[in-house]
Amino acid sequence: MLPHAYDSAAAGEATGQIRRILVVDDSQMQRRILCAMLRQWGFEVWQADSGEAALRLCADLLPDAVLSDWMMPGMDGLDFCRRFRALQRDSYGYFILLTSKSDKGEIARGLDAGADDFLTKPVDAGELRARINAGARILAMQRQLSDTLGELRAAYDAVDRDLRQARTIQQALVPQRSRVFGTSRVSLLLKPCGHVGGDLVGMFSHCDRKLGLYSLDVSGHGITSALMTARIAGYLGGDFPDQNIALDRILQGTLFRPPEDVAQRLNARLSADPGVVEYLTMAYAVADLQTGRVDLVQAGHPPPLLLRADGSTEFVGRGGLPIGLIPQARYDRLSLWLKPGDRLLLYSDGITEATLRDGTLLDQDGLRMLARTCQGEGTEYLDDLFWRLTEATRHGARLEDDISAALLEFAPDQRR
Repeated sequence: MLPHAYDSAAAGEATGQIRRILVVDDSQMQRRILCAMLRQWGFEVWQADSGEAALRLCADLLPDAVLSDWMMPGMDGLDFCRRFRALQRDSYGYFILLTSKSDKGEIARGLDAGADDFLTKPVDAGELRARINAGARILAMQRQLSDTLGELRAAYDAVDRDLRQARTIQQALVPQRSRVFGTSRVSLLLKPCGHVGGDLVGMFSHCDRKLGLYSLDVSGHGITSALMTARIAGYLGGDFPDQNIALDRILQGTLFRPPEDVAQRLNARLSADPGVVEYLTMAYAVADLQTGRVDLVQAGHPPPLLLRADGSTEFVGRGGLPIGLIPQARYDRLSLWLKPGDRLLLYSDGITEATLRDGTLLDQDGLRMLARTCQGEGTEYLDDLFWRLTEATRHGARLEDDISAALLEFAPDQRR
């Protein structure tokens, strides 16, 4: 049925958010009474004599509000309400049931069916106007929330795009996952738990004889930690040796600084910056690829795991203070000797503190067992380690913390 002409300005002034109302009742007299009141108030009014007819109208009509009788032949008000709620629409429709029922159980049934409000028959004009105004306030809040959600979604999409780009930039901090130095090899693994992370692994060298290898973990997660890793990558980068604080330029060439000196230099730089509240843990090693000697410093980082060629394993390191916490911190050097076929694994606590399916942590003993079962060499070995770790954790492939590791496989050049 066509609607009666209405005053849109009056309707907008009266309710703000409700302009079009659908009246559904099998009683023609009841429809006339309700429609007359609503039109007098300036609403656009549509009407139907059954739930089936009302649904056909709703296929093309999107009423802001519905006044529906409960008791109707065929499809009653409850069934119509359920079908109305199942319709695909962008905006919410306010639904008022007209009923003579006052039992609490019946009202609960109506609410479960999707009704927003109730009016008892015979309908009082003042009460009807008040219920419509209440519905208008609810629709106004709903549409305001919808608009806000749209703005938040747009903002989230923008942030998500930025974070994805940041992830690409952070991955570029590890341009090579594997590199051969003479006959030895270094391989890297970096798996942030989010878009970006606070872990970083790397390697650098200015000759075939020695190399620097590090694994570090910045406190916290997210963008701030990622910015810190980018800053540290600049201090320990291999692309520009003259800017690397681990290398000492002298007249005769370039030398590796002692690991403890590198840790102290990093600590001094971070501690001197009043805007930096983050700290980091680090394991940094300098390996002589001819003799097999490794000098390393453990600054609050998990102890490196030494995997001997004969199958034995041992953790090395004595702890130490994180970098950036205490301005005058001092760090100790630890030395060890690699034999042909030995491997040295530096890793972050995202591995040893991974939560297993039984609720316990992997810990160092778990890592020792895991490392023994992994297959392959180089990046294949690290990928197998990561796969086995995610299979053993509570969340499967979902990470609770960043995962990173650096693996040195020692094979001295016998031609030297």
